[in-house]
Formats: sequence, C-alpha cells, structure tokens
Amino acid sequence: MPATSIDLTERARAVALIADEHAELGDSQGRLADPVVDALHREGLFGMWVPKSVPGGAELDPVSSLQVIENLAYGDPSAGWVLMAAALAVGTGAAFLSDAAVSDLFGKPRLPVIAGQGTRPGNAVPKDNGFLLTGSWSFASGIKHGTHIHTLGVIEGTGEARIFVLPVEKATLIDNWDVLGLRATGSIDYRIDNVFVPEGYTHPALIDVPKRGGGLYKIGVIGFAIICHSAWACGIGRRVLDELTKNVRGKMGRSGTLAGSEAFQQKYAKAEGTYRAARALVYETWADVRGTLEHGERLSTRQHTLIRLAMAHVTWSAHEVAMFAYASAGTVALRSGTLQRLFRDMHAGIQHVTSSPPVFQAIGRDLAGLAPGAEWRFLDLAGT
Repeated sequence: MPATSIDLTERARAVALIADEHAELGDSQGRLADPVVDALHREGLFGMWVPKSVPGGAELDPVSSLQVIENLAYGDPSAGWVLMAAALAVGTGAAFLSDAAVSDLFGKPRLPVIAGQGTRPGNAVPKDNGFLLTGSWSFASGIKHGTHIHTLGVIEGTGEARIFVLPVEKATLIDNWDVLGLRATGSIDYRIDNVFVPEGYTHPALIDVPKRGGGLYKIGVIGFAIICHSAWACGIGRRVLDELTKNVRGKMGRSGTLAGSEAFQQKYAKAEGTYRAARALVYETWADVRGTLEHGERLSTRQHTLIRLAMAHVTWSAHEVAMFAYASAGTVALRSGTLQRLFRDMHAGIQHVTSSPPVFQAIGRDLAGLAPGAEWRFLDLAGT
C-alpha cells in the first residue's frame, strides 16, 4: 500500500521494531528474517522511490527518504542496507526503463525486489534489439530476497555504461558472504553467462531524465546511492550512542563505573557533538537539494560536491562514534550482542567505495577551488 512522507517515515519506525527483534537471527543466517522482508513489502517501503504514476510508488522526496532509511537502519543496519539497495534499484528501474518493461515488472500484487551491483561492469554485446550480457559481480545486497537483478555492463564497441535488469533466475548465485559485519544483507557474488537482455530492460547508467516521475530523478542513480549511505550512517551512529548510554545507565550507583567518570562524560559529549554535527550537515545539504529539484533544476557541481562531503563525513563520524562506544563499553561490546553487532556492521559499512579516500580527495579539490569547470561522474570529478 503506497504512502508518502510522514506515513512512510512512521511505517519505517514500525518495521524497525520488527527488524530489531529479528536482527540476531538475520546475522546468524546471512539474510534478513522472513518477517522483516514481509514487513518491508506490507508497509510499501520498497516503493519509496517508485514514481507515483506506477502502482506502489511513493516518489518520496530526498529529506523524507533520509528519515525512512535512517529509521530502519537504527533498528537493524542490515535491514536498512537491504532496503536502501533494493529501493534504489526498484525506483530507478521504474523511472528509467521502457514502458513495456515497467508494465511487466510492476504489474503484479507485490513490487519486485531488484538487487545487484552497479559499480564493476560486465560486458554486453549488441544483438537483436538487446544485448548478450556476461560478467561476474560482487556485493549484491538483498539478492537472496530478490526477484530481479540490477547490474552494470559496458556495451562492446561503444563503451557506453548501462544498467541491465533481468530475472534473478538468469544468474548463478555464489553463496560466499562470510564476513565480519552486515551479515544479514546476504551480499553474495553472482555470475551471468551470455544472457540476452532486451534493450527496454536497460537504461544508461548516468541517466537523469526519467520516462516517468518528476524532478526527484534528476539526481540520477548516484544521487539515490548518496542518500542511502548518508541515511544509513545516521541511523547506525545514533543507535550506537543509544546502546552505549543504556549500558552506562544500567550501572549507575555502582562505584568505579563509567556513569561516575568525568572523563567519560567529557568524551561522550564530544561523541554526541561529532555525530549531531555530521547528521545536521546531511540534512542541510539535502534540504538545499530538495529546493533545487522542486524548482525543476539540475544540481550544481558544488551541490554534488556537498552531498558527497556530507555522506563521507557522516560515515566516518559514525565510525568514530562506534570506536568510542566499543572502547567505553568494555566486555559488553566484546561479547555477542547488540553493541558488538553494531560495531561489526559499522566496520563493514566503511568499506564501501562511496566513502573511500579518492572520494574525499575529489571533494577537497572542488572545495579548495582546484578543479575549475570539473563535473561529477559517479564518484569521480571529471576534468581535473
């Protein structure tokens, strides 16, 4: 059942409670628990970025989108990660694919769950109004719950990068997600061998002109990814601090505990400041972007820079907070439990390419005025 703004934000809070309840099960089995996936469908969260003209679509604005993903990531970072990956692929597919493809994919009682990988490309050979796609990809978050795959390929002969959408049964899934954190995302590898994909089930990777939907889609695929990672870091960062204070308050009144430590109180204040300032930058930059989109305009290079800065900054600020919480909580964080899982999930999250050193370097070049005339291409600042 589609909804918008406040409705979806509240629904995300409700699903977060279910995700929290099943987080340990998901962590142990390497996929989200069925009740969590059912709740994501029931509450319409997979449709948050589907255009309103498509059944199940909410076409949620950027700031409300941040709140939805942040709320779910607070309950369980893996659930938040799966939602953000799937919502991106579902929403952009609904906006950019052909009419025939959208009618096929979105003409069923449940929205499709589209998952895959959009950074490392495969090879696509043109053939009969479509392409033969071959390649191997990693980090397909949520694919264990998927109906279709969203994957990047480069067209042989032209070098054009396109996104391909095809049934998950057409791929070979490789169950190799044996990792430190974000275990319940089930971000396994997959392989596609010479599979035909009709052209209508593909779209240019850097497209920002939708076939359906409004100004929201001018941010392109990468813009949605930046919302995702920014919101995820906001959610896990807040949860880490809340778990730490819950542990500390539980020991109040005992001698020699953190509750009575002035050093801890001072460090905790700094951790709160670090987190809150980073989160505020995220919401400030996206509020500015929302205004630009509502006027039907494209983002400036500086706006593109600032949303990348906010994303990378909040991610590493959340990591800093998690390091502080782990060190402060002592054996509580060492043993199996919520704080330990959050610590592991945070360290998995910072491995993502969106917050890597080259991204910071490109951000710095623009902000320092060292890249006149440059434009962003995915995570690269071209023309420098």
